[in-house]
Amino acid sequence: MKLRLLTLGHKMPDWVGEGFELYNQRLPHHLKVNLVEINAVVRQKTQSTAQIKAIEAEAIQKQLQPGDYNIALDEAGQLISTKGVAQAMADWQMMGQNINIIIGGADGLDHSIKQVVDKTWSLSRLTFPHQLVRVVIAEQIYRAHSLLTNHPYHRE
Repeated sequence: MKLRLLTLGHKMPDWVGEGFELYNQRLPHHLKVNLVEINAVVRQKTQSTAQIKAIEAEAIQKQLQPGDYNIALDEAGQLISTKGVAQAMADWQMMGQNINIIIGGADGLDHSIKQVVDKTWSLSRLTFPHQLVRVVIAEQIYRAHSLLTNHPYHRE
């Protein structure tokens, strides 16, 4: 199983990379998250939000391989708990499929991505900046791993 975080945007502030790496480095080698940065569309005055999301969707779809298990993050998705992430990780390891967690850009994900994914998760009913979501996902993957291995990082 390979775990990839597909995210739109590049040239993130230093704190984003540092936060992501803090948690990713704590994971065992076989669970390290491969961060795939996809260039977001530079907004032109002549482009609508729908056009931008469609262009970004094409770039995301180029990263998806047949047989991958794909999860989109969207505020309208299924609310997921830490225990839910831990259970999903246990399931992924049993399935042996590659996993893609997809973070949209500033305008969110195009409907075409939401139609091809296996699951749509919501981290919260709050809307987060996509930069912060990178760090939150890395922390939750680490927290789920600690829960599965009875590591004291996750306290109940």
